[in-house]
Amino acid sequence: MNTSPADFAARLRARQRIIGYWVVLDNPVGTERLAGLGYDYICVDAQHGLLDYKGTLGAMTAIDARGTAAGMVRVPANDGFWIGQALDAGARGVIVPLVNTAEEAAAAVAACRYPPLGVRSYGPMRSGLRVGPAPAESNQQVACIVMIETAQALANTAEICATDGLDGVYIGPSDLTIALGGRTSTDTSVAEKFDAALAKVAEEARTAGIAAGIHCPDGATAAKRLAQGFTFATVSSDLVHLEQAAAAHLRDATA
Repeated sequence: MNTSPADFAARLRARQRIIGYWVVLDNPVGTERLAGLGYDYICVDAQHGLLDYKGTLGAMTAIDARGTAAGMVRVPANDGFWIGQALDAGARGVIVPLVNTAEEAAAAVAACRYPPLGVRSYGPMRSGLRVGPAPAESNQQVACIVMIETAQALANTAEICATDGLDGVYIGPSDLTIALGGRTSTDTSVAEKFDAALAKVAEEARTAGIAAGIHCPDGATAAKRLAQGFTFATVSSDLVHLEQAAAAHLRDATA
């Protein structure tokens, strides 16, 4: 499915169909195995995941060891420190949470780019082995994606998508469901509002010519979202699949 990790940002910007996987566990060997399955990218969750910077660094190293998937990081916050640290670890793209305005999206873009295009500080302790390392090359090879997951962001989607240098937007379905009035992260009572929000984000991204992505609970949902106009989708996570597989085997063994 994937080509070369070095092509990831270019493929994303071209709105090619891309499928990724989500990692929340600090398990480099497990992540290395996942990275060889054929997913276009593996995204490490440094916001809600169960790993610190050393875990993120180990995950980026493990992903690169297979040489087929691009390593991505969802950073903890829209902050130049977290974004720069993830990129210095070797991430080929970042997903920035809780971006509500075009101004906040522009700040995320600036944190991803070296001057004169941005404000990223030069210190690629590890990324220089894989990405760039010349600033201009790094600017081209690194993707900046911001999340649409609040009512304010949804209202400002067109302006966010039009942000100069932004490569894509990404829906966080759990937070967006709650923002739309859901009592839980999967509340079906707001399904119509949720579907309308998805259509709005996908269309605004298409109009702006940037990528549109979404997190999905499974591969079937990912296929559905891609058919609806999203250009990239992430499938579930290692922790969820570990629990699901163990539970299924226990049911089979005790049936």
